[in-house]
Amino acid sequence: MATAKKPPTRRTAKPKPEPVKCPACHGTGEVSRAVRVGRKQRVVGEQTGMCLACFGTGEAPSN
Repeated sequence: MATAKKPPTRRTAKPKPEPVKCPACHGTGEVSRAVRVGRKQRVVGEQTGMCLACFGTGEAPSN
């Protein structure tokens, strides 16, 4: 007697691991710096800029 063929099993894709967040910008890609003005260097506000550790991607550098 011949055995019955079984249907092929489905393979499930492995979930991709989440990228590690950059420690400098916490995954946002931007960092804030205080703006200082005057001779006493008073803080008058904040300015945001691109994170130089991850170049704005928000992912931790591989090295």
